[in-house]
Amino acid sequence: MPRTRKNTRKTDTTGRVRIIAGDWRRRSLEFPAVDDVRPTPDRVRETVFNWVAPVLPGSRCLDLFAGSGALGLEALSRGAGKATFVDQSRALMKALRANLATLDAGNADVVEADVMAFLGRENGGDAMDLVFLDPPFRAGFVEPVCDRLAAEAWVKTGSLVYIEHESDLPEPQLPPGWALSRRKTAGQVCYSLYEVG
Repeated sequence: MPRTRKNTRKTDTTGRVRIIAGDWRRRSLEFPAVDDVRPTPDRVRETVFNWVAPVLPGSRCLDLFAGSGALGLEALSRGAGKATFVDQSRALMKALRANLATLDAGNADVVEADVMAFLGRENGGDAMDLVFLDPPFRAGFVEPVCDRLAAEAWVKTGSLVYIEHESDLPEPQLPPGWALSRRKTAGQVCYSLYEVG
């Protein structure tokens, strides 16, 4: 809905994300409210991180379409070994770098790039333990991104892939051997965890 006020407050152009648990518990971080960014809600994040808790300590994480960085930041706070954040928004990635510096997080990489182009790069054979995939809705990214994750060996047997997509869409057709582990729906969002076989 278009804004009708002439004077725009800071809250109109700035979003906030709160880290739920771990070393940075209750820390609240700002990010620019651009590109319709919608951080994964606290309640959903709590569920997701309960699902992935057994594999999280020391894991290598990839946060695709990172936006505010909510998922990767939560993973680092809870003991992930390293997180790589990928998004093509310059403003969001600049804010994420600043937030990581504020948190003194030396175990994170921020990559300003198109996700599909990034996944086409050589990954050095270093497959991820956990991938977060929360793409823009109605853009058709889920299946091609998952195909590329598999084809370019970004994941390995036992890797977990968390996916958010529209709840009114059918289950995505994912690479052979990927098994649905958990699934829930919250309003217009379906969120699922797959294990790579």
